Amino acid sequence: MRIPGSSGVKAAAAAVAEIVLPTPLLTFEHAGAQVFVKAESVQPTGAFKLRGAWWRLVSLSEEERLRGVVAFSSGNHALGIAWAARRLGISATIVMPSDAPSAKLAGTRDLGAEVILFDRATQNREAIAAALALERGATLVPSFDDPWVVEGQGSAGIEATAQLAALGFASPDTVVACCGGGGLASGMALACPDARIHVVEPEGWDDMARSLACGEIVPVKPNPPPTACDALMTQRVARLTFDILKARAATGVAVSETEIEDAIRFAYARFRLVIEPGGAVALAAVLANKVALGRRTVVTLSGGNIDSLHFAAILDRGR
Repeated sequence: MRIPGSSGVKAAAAAVAEIVLPTPLLTFEHAGAQVFVKAESVQPTGAFKLRGAWWRLVSLSEEERLRGVVAFSSGNHALGIAWAARRLGISATIVMPSDAPSAKLAGTRDLGAEVILFDRATQNREAIAAALALERGATLVPSFDDPWVVEGQGSAGIEATAQLAALGFASPDTVVACCGGGGLASGMALACPDARIHVVEPEGWDDMARSLACGEIVPVKPNPPPTACDALMTQRVARLTFDILKARAATGVAVSETEIEDAIRFAYARFRLVIEPGGAVALAAVLANKVALGRRTVVTLSGGNIDSLHFAAILDRGR
C-alpha cells in the first residue's frame, strides 16, 4: 500500500498550483494572539476537497482514466471529484445521501457526474460505491481513506506556509483543522511537520478526538445527536488518517451547534465569507477558547457550500 508522505504532499501542491490560485490566508487577533485562517471556502468547488480529488485523479493511469471513478460523499468530496473528472475527461459516479444539501447535489450534477442517492440511516455508502466500482471496473476514490487524497489535502498546508513566509513569518506552529474522517487534518500534519495539530469535530461526532485520546480507533457512539455539519458525519475514522495524527500526538476537541453558528456569523461579519457548518468547526474552537493558540496558528475554513435559506437563518439567529 502506498504511504502518504511529505514528498507526496509537495508534489500534490505543485499539481494543484497548476490549476487553481492559492486560497486567501486571512488574519485576525484573538486572546492576544494573531490567528491566520485559510479560506478554502473560495475554491472553485467551495471546499478544500478539490485538492485531494485533483491529485488522486491526475495520478491515475491512462487505462484507469478510461474506466472512470466512483466516489461516495455528502457533497464536498463529490463536488471535488466531479470538477476534477470533468476537467480531465473522466467519467465520475458519486454515491450521495438523499438528505445532502440541495446546493451540493445540484452542483455535483451540474458538473456532469452521475449521482446515485442512498438512505444515510439504512444503507452503507461504502458498500454501494465498492459494488459499483467492481461492477464497472472503475477506481474507487474514498473521501479520506486514500494516500493520494490525504496528500492532496495537505497542499493547503504547503500554501499556508508559503503565504506566511511571504509575510515574513516562520512556518505554522499550530494547526487547527476541521475533521470528519481526518483527510485534511492528516494532510496538514504532513505538510506542517513542526506544528501542533488540533482536530475539531461537532459534539457527538468526535470519534477522532476520542480515538486519539484513548490511542485506538473508536466509532461514533450510538444514537449521535443531530448536527448541521453534514460534511463531518463520519461514523468511524480510517487507520490511515488516525495513524498519521496519532504519530504527531494530535489532540481533538468538540464544539456545539451554537458555537458553530457563532463562528459562521463571525466569518461573515469579519471577512464577508460564507462558511458551511462543517467548515466552521475549527474557527468555532478558536473563538470558544477550546484550543491553545500558538504564535502562528493556522485555522482551516474548509468549506462554504451551504443552502442560502439555511445560511440566512443562521445570520438571523445572531440578531
